[in-house]
Amino acid sequence: MSDVDFDVIVIGGGVAGLACAYLLAQQEREVLLIERGDEPGSKNLSGGVFYSRVMEEIFPNFIEEAPYERVITRNCLSFLNKESFVNIDYWDQRLADPVNAVTVLRSKFDPWLAEQCEEAGVTLMPGFKVDGLLREGDQVTGVVSGEDELRANVVVAADGVNSFISQEAGIRAKEPNENLAIGVKSVIRIGEEKVRDRFNVSGNEGAAYAIVGDATQGLPGGGFMYTNRDSVSIGIVANVPALEYGNYVVTDVHDHFLEHPAIAPFLEGGELIEYGCHMIAEGGAKMQHDLVRPGLVVIGDAAGFTLNTGFTVRGMDLAAGSAQAAAAAIREALDAGDFSQDRLESYVAEYEKTFVGADMATYARAPEFLESPEMYGKLGEMLADVFHGVYNLDLTPRKHILPTAWDAVKGSGMKLGRLARIAYQAVRAL
Repeated sequence: MSDVDFDVIVIGGGVAGLACAYLLAQQEREVLLIERGDEPGSKNLSGGVFYSRVMEEIFPNFIEEAPYERVITRNCLSFLNKESFVNIDYWDQRLADPVNAVTVLRSKFDPWLAEQCEEAGVTLMPGFKVDGLLREGDQVTGVVSGEDELRANVVVAADGVNSFISQEAGIRAKEPNENLAIGVKSVIRIGEEKVRDRFNVSGNEGAAYAIVGDATQGLPGGGFMYTNRDSVSIGIVANVPALEYGNYVVTDVHDHFLEHPAIAPFLEGGELIEYGCHMIAEGGAKMQHDLVRPGLVVIGDAAGFTLNTGFTVRGMDLAAGSAQAAAAAIREALDAGDFSQDRLESYVAEYEKTFVGADMATYARAPEFLESPEMYGKLGEMLADVFHGVYNLDLTPRKHILPTAWDAVKGSGMKLGRLARIAYQAVRAL
C-alpha cells in the first residue's frame, strides 16, 4: 500500500516483538512497536533462564553488553517430597564457554532490548493499547489504538499467550485451559555472597533448579529456582485444569513451596522485591496453528512457542527464533510488495526449518507425558525410599542396591507395568 504509516507494526514489547522489530529496522524498514506497559518489561513476569545462543545471532555482542544476571553452569533436576529432596545435580564448565544460558530479570533486560531497537530506528509507542485491527476485505492493514488509526503493510502479533489480537482477528479462539498453566514467581534478594554460598557457585556462574512433586502439592506442573546476581527467582507453574479440579488457590501453592523445609534455607533472611502471576503456554506443538493471515503474522508466546521438557523450561529462545523467522518472511514480502497469506506463509516454513520448529516437533509428546500423575508424587517418594535404604544405617543387615530398589518399588504401590509404561513414554517424549 502506498498510504501506510509504517512498513510493519509490531504489537507487544516482549522478547519476540522487540527482536522482530530490531531485525526489520536493521533492514532499514519503518517499524512501529506498540507496548501496552509503561515501558517494555514493565508487565513481563517471565524471565529466569534464557538459552541465549540465538541472541548472539541477532546481537553479536550480546554476552558483552546485555544486562543478564548469571551464566548457568549448574542444572538440578529435583524431586521434592513432603520430607525429602532428591536431586540430580549437573555442573559443567563447558556450559560457560561458550555461554549456553543466562538468567535475566525482564524489568532490566527488556528495556535494554528496547534501546537496541531505538538505536536501530524502531519507533516505540509505550503505554498504548491496541483496540482492534484495520482491514480491507480479508487483508489486515493496520491497527486501531484509541482514536488513532495506524496503517502498515504487515502487523505482527507478539502480544502474549492470550493474544487478544489473534482472537480479535478471528483466526485463533481463546486457548483451551488444557493448553495453559499459571505461573507465580517471587524474586527474593539475599545478596551476592549468599547466592554463591547457598547455591555452590563462584564468580558470575549460576544455578537453575527444575523441581517436581510437593513443589505443586502433587499437581501437574513444577517449581523453579534460578540464581540472579544478588537474588533468587523462585516460583511454581501449575496446570490450569488441575487447579480448577482440585479447587487449589495458586498463590497458596506458591507459598507452600517457598516454605518447604528443603527450600526455605535458600531464601532465609531475604527481601521480596518482585511478585506476580502470569499465564503460560503449555500445549507445545499443538498450539502452532493459524499463525498467518493476509497482512498478519503471530509470533512468540502468542503462537505458543514454549517448551517444558521436565529438564528445561524454554520460551525466550523460541520467541527470539520465531522473531527471526518472521522478520525473514516479512522482509521477503516487503521486497515483493506482496502481503498475501500465501506469501507470508513462508514464516511457517522458515521457523520449521530452524531449531524452533525442530524442537517443538521433537518434544511434541512432552506435555502429555508430563501429565502423568506419578511424576508428582509416587516417583519422587520411591526415589527417596531407595536412597533412604542406602543411607539409613539402622543396624539391620544391608542389602544390595537392586533389592533395596525393589523394596522401594513395592512400598510405592506402583506396578512394574506402570513403571515400564512411564519409562517408555519418557523415552518417546523426551
